[in-house]
Amino acid sequence: MSEDHKRILEQQLWNIANTLRGKMNADEFRDYILGFIFYKYLSEKMELFANEILQQDHLKFREITPKLAEYSEYMDAIREEAIEKLGYFLKPEELFSEVAKRGMGNNEDTDQFEEIDPEKSRHNFILEDLQKILINIQLSTMGTESEDDFDNLFEDMDLNSTKLGKNPDDRNAIIAKVLSHLDKIDFGLEDTESDVLGDSYEYLISQFASGAGKKAGEFYTPQQVSKILALIVTTGKTKLKSAYDPTSGSGSLLLRIAKVVSDVAMFYGQEMNRTTYNLCRMNMILHGVHYRRFDIRQEDTLERPLHMGMTFEAIVSNPPFSAQWSANPVHLSDDRFSQYGRLAPGSKADFAFVQHMIHHLAENGTMAIVLPHGALFRGGAEQHIRKFLIESKNYLDAVIGLPANIFYGTSIPTCILVFKKCRENPDDILFIDASNDYEKVKTQNVLRDEHIDKIIDTYRNRTEIEKYSKRASLTEIADNDYNLNIPRYVDTFEAEDEIDIDAIAEEIKAIDEQMQVTDQTILQYCTELGIATPF
Repeated sequence: MSEDHKRILEQQLWNIANTLRGKMNADEFRDYILGFIFYKYLSEKMELFANEILQQDHLKFREITPKLAEYSEYMDAIREEAIEKLGYFLKPEELFSEVAKRGMGNNEDTDQFEEIDPEKSRHNFILEDLQKILINIQLSTMGTESEDDFDNLFEDMDLNSTKLGKNPDDRNAIIAKVLSHLDKIDFGLEDTESDVLGDSYEYLISQFASGAGKKAGEFYTPQQVSKILALIVTTGKTKLKSAYDPTSGSGSLLLRIAKVVSDVAMFYGQEMNRTTYNLCRMNMILHGVHYRRFDIRQEDTLERPLHMGMTFEAIVSNPPFSAQWSANPVHLSDDRFSQYGRLAPGSKADFAFVQHMIHHLAENGTMAIVLPHGALFRGGAEQHIRKFLIESKNYLDAVIGLPANIFYGTSIPTCILVFKKCRENPDDILFIDASNDYEKVKTQNVLRDEHIDKIIDTYRNRTEIEKYSKRASLTEIADNDYNLNIPRYVDTFEAEDEIDIDAIAEEIKAIDEQMQVTDQTILQYCTELGIATPF
């Protein structure tokens, strides 16, 4: 599909999303609209899969009804195949389009975004059926390999919430309207080479993030930053055995890695927020990542890590900046933290995430983490951890300063720390100051492709560019007491032009003389006109 088709699809989906905007806040209508899109995706995927199985019998999935003599045999066979290959099952009458048509009642001719008056419209009541279908999708996976990947995926879609409408009829009308509008959109799933729907889903998530304020950082990393992290951790590789994000959010960082290499064998992640965890799993499936190829879990990564004993080839993370954590002394016996002798402070978990990721990093792997600038120079335990990572382990490969105001919900400047256990350049650490390379778009600063390319080319070639990048020796860093503040290494000072005081004095004298001439001219005119002079 073309870029034009993708843009049209994005706009259509955003327009439909806005039919719910007046009913609830951005967080809430995000969960409904993304859930409905996901349900439609599962339905279309199910129908395409079943039709392919039935092709030799010259039947379509929708034609398999209880009236058919072999109904039970067909359904059992299709269910078994679908659970194995897709991970879930839907009956023909449970398909999205069937529910959408049942719901519209006498409103088939309603304009796409025309407001429906519940008092005048007569929708068939579908809320109970729809809620059962969403539950049935999950139930179809019980006791199978895909059970964990579909468990409670739709729990944030409460179709009986008064936020959708004051009474069941009002709620039914708005849901029927949204389903009908979505039903008219072609997701183009027959084109197996295209990821237009996945990209459009990602676009919607980004749009919700831009309007979600401070909460946006909980579930989405701007694509420009995701791209930088992905290109860094895949440097020199076209395939990866594993990719991991300990604060996976909506999964955007992991999915970005999949776009810059030909294959990622397995994705791993952990996410604390239940709603965001559901969104991440939906996002994975909707991008065509088979349920056997991802292992996303829900828990507090620092307090209850669920992938212990595993190492990963590529690790990326945009953890919550300076988050609080327990810093419980019991963690000093945890393999992730024990060798450092110090824990990150309870008020700032930044280096706790670094330590966690280092523990999970494979010997041939690369990790990149986004942190606030304070993590580069704060003292105490954080300074101790920085020193250990550089002096004792020599894992830090690069420090990249980003512009301020590029993240949703915060305007603070941030940086990327890159770590490797087996560094190709063990004698120095590369510092890049990209803080001044951006374009201002409305109230947000944006990194364009040329800015990203410059960062990546500089990192990969370890190029020294005046006022932009420098390779600092380990000795120099030690002399700075392991303070990694970028201006200590990359000199961006711009000297002011020299001022010729004598020339300025002559210029002022000439202006003064010219003013006296002008005053005399004004005096002459005032005298001729017989009016008072202004001085």
